[in-house]
Amino acid sequence: MESNNELTFWEHLDVLRGSLIRIVLVSVITALVAFCFKDELFSIVLAPRNSNFFIYKLLGGEPFDIKLVNIGLTEQFMIHMKTAFCFGILVASPYILYLLYKFVSPALYQNERRYAMRIVGGGYVMFMVGVLVNYCVIFPLTVRFLGNYQVSESVGNMLSLQSYMDTLMTMTFVFGVVFEIPIISWLLAMFGLLKAQWMRQYRKNAFVVILIIAAVITPTSDAFTMSIVALPIWLLYEVSIIIVAHTKRVIN
Repeated sequence: MESNNELTFWEHLDVLRGSLIRIVLVSVITALVAFCFKDELFSIVLAPRNSNFFIYKLLGGEPFDIKLVNIGLTEQFMIHMKTAFCFGILVASPYILYLLYKFVSPALYQNERRYAMRIVGGGYVMFMVGVLVNYCVIFPLTVRFLGNYQVSESVGNMLSLQSYMDTLMTMTFVFGVVFEIPIISWLLAMFGLLKAQWMRQYRKNAFVVILIIAAVITPTSDAFTMSIVALPIWLLYEVSIIIVAHTKRVIN
């Protein structure tokens, strides 16, 4: 890889093919391991559905246990496969990023490599923070509220496993991406395309945009979920203002 910049076009393709093969292999292996540990995997995935989850104990409240049902013949098996694959990709992601960076880095100058490492490393950390925040706080609160909400005591809730998993995966991905806001803001500030003064000046407009974005990306249509989705985005916006202001001082 050190002599990657001296390789021919076809040799570059061979190196890329080797990297992609390793990415596929490690993803398949981690996914198979996750598939084999079904009980452990779904004890993690399904933990937010009852009051024993740690965030509920911290916040208090009445005990509850949301029952999930399966309504399709192949649904449970397909969900098992999809969940194992997603979990495997998540576990293998550090190695995947390393392989991609190792392939691209020889084409970069030394200072570009330094910034690339910051961007990739910071972006990965923020994505994982978003995933953890969603799993530990946002998704459990959504499940407790919507899973126990009733318009009448005579109408019970029956939550499907597919609905539960779709909401979890969608919100996990969305929050991982949303937590990239500070990294994107830092990049824009580095290129002089974003200033803290502008962000403060248009704070009210940003709040409206955040509410619209939260309404669009929220997998459910209720105001409660939209609010708890909008709150961390707003906090990230405020943090981004501080980062952009600090970046300007460093550049100057």
